[in-house]
Amino acid sequence: DHPVEMGRFVLGRFEAAGATHEIAVTGRSDVDMKRLTRDLSRICNTQARLFEPEHGHAPFTRYLFLTMAVGDGYGGLEHRDSTALLCHRHDLPHSGLNAPSDGYKTFLGLASHEYFHAWHVKRIKPAAFVPYDLWRETHTRLLWIFEGFTSYYDDLMLVRAGVITAQDYLALLGRTISMVLRGPGRLRQSVSESSFDAWTKYYRQDENSPNSIVSYYAKGALVALALDLEIRARTQGEKSLDDVMRLMWTRFGRTFYRSTGGPGTQLGLPEDGFAPLLQEATGLDLRRELRAWVDGTADIPLARLIAPLGIDLSLTTAEPGPVMGVRWSAAGQDLRIATALSDGAAHRAGLSAGDVVVAVDGLRITSEAGLKAILTRRRAGQRVQVHAFRRDELMSFELALQAAPQTEAKLVVGTSAKAKSALAVRLREGWWGDQRANKDASA
Repeated sequence: DHPVEMGRFVLGRFEAAGATHEIAVTGRSDVDMKRLTRDLSRICNTQARLFEPEHGHAPFTRYLFLTMAVGDGYGGLEHRDSTALLCHRHDLPHSGLNAPSDGYKTFLGLASHEYFHAWHVKRIKPAAFVPYDLWRETHTRLLWIFEGFTSYYDDLMLVRAGVITAQDYLALLGRTISMVLRGPGRLRQSVSESSFDAWTKYYRQDENSPNSIVSYYAKGALVALALDLEIRARTQGEKSLDDVMRLMWTRFGRTFYRSTGGPGTQLGLPEDGFAPLLQEATGLDLRRELRAWVDGTADIPLARLIAPLGIDLSLTTAEPGPVMGVRWSAAGQDLRIATALSDGAAHRAGLSAGDVVVAVDGLRITSEAGLKAILTRRRAGQRVQVHAFRRDELMSFELALQAAPQTEAKLVVGTSAKAKSALAVRLREGWWGDQRANKDASA
């Protein structure tokens, strides 16, 4: 749980949350370390204040961000007092960067995610993980809380820390919503099932996975969002998901590494322990909502839930014309079907994962862009002739094109009188925080 790196790297250091923090960047980069450490310090201070609002101290005295900058890569792994990160070298800030680029926002969100885990996963844990049984796969239905809630707070911490704007945050949130809506598996698997099946399905994905599973990271983040919005609206901003996180921290996390585990001690959140804990922290009984959003597979009514904050959520299509209902994988001059989405046009016509589409209506197809150029001249419901190779056999399919689904989410602050009301403004500011105050506090 304490990784070590030896080699050539650029080292930055800063003080935040009552602890010394260091970031080591390995790999060629032109990183602006002054900018990077300034932004990270604000994020670290903001997270510590979430869990410890009185003193804002982290549960460690030293923290290390180990960062490998490469030509193509993304990922992170949390540790007790550190994290190992992988990023594209151009995602790091460079000298002269004014507003954060999309890549830099992605990197800050990654760092924020893994840093949040120092509290939520490394100390607050599912009871099923205490102690870890390293001889076998350990199952829990709660990963939607531990990875999902972390995925919700990672970008929210950026806007609260003042390193991105509220508009930036709404755009990032829209991407998460879109990511979930693009997968038909969300209508077939609940996030509690996804959590339990992580070892057997989420980490062993195949060509049919988009049709059969949902990510407990992304859908879990939307559950956290829905709970936070519902709590804030019902209590008129007096309570929030922050209160639930603080209660979990004081009960299960703050003394985790100091606990003796004696009689009466509960180390970790029980499988059935979240609903009563949520009610204790907020005074609200949300068991019905949890059953629908966590154990059910229907889409969460986010547009309705976010409306009290004066924010409008709309959905549009990603494509200008009709679609075949396919996810593609390009291999040289071949346009191969990676997944035929369930109940999509290609799936209904008999096309399958692995098929190589070579022609549509007698015109050769070698790229996804070329296919889109043809489809934009067609209309939903129109039938087209598709030729494809299945292994070494040329096959013909008649396919009825489908309308592009509305999966692309956009969130904007409304302009109506209701959106400008004192209550809506108070709910919004409480949600993403007073950026000016956060910036001054962490400078």
